Amino acid sequence: MRRSKMQEAVLALLGAFEFENGRVWKRYDFAVMDALHAQGWITDPHGRAESVHLTPEGMRKAKALAAERFGKTLP
Repeated sequence: MRRSKMQEAVLALLGAFEFENGRVWKRYDFAVMDALHAQGWITDPHGRAESVHLTPEGMRKAKALAAERFGKTLP
């Protein structure tokens, strides 16, 4: 799987499972999480917290990918 496909898959999962208005667990590969952060989709994944937040743009993209990939329509 190409790297961008993996990033899209993880972003779709983040969109499907976000809670507390954009908070997501960061239990995915850190190289992918770093790439999502570099693209502006999530907050910095480094640190002690077990979660990050989707940025407003990241939330829109993640929700669209979740709907596309999983048929899940989310607010």
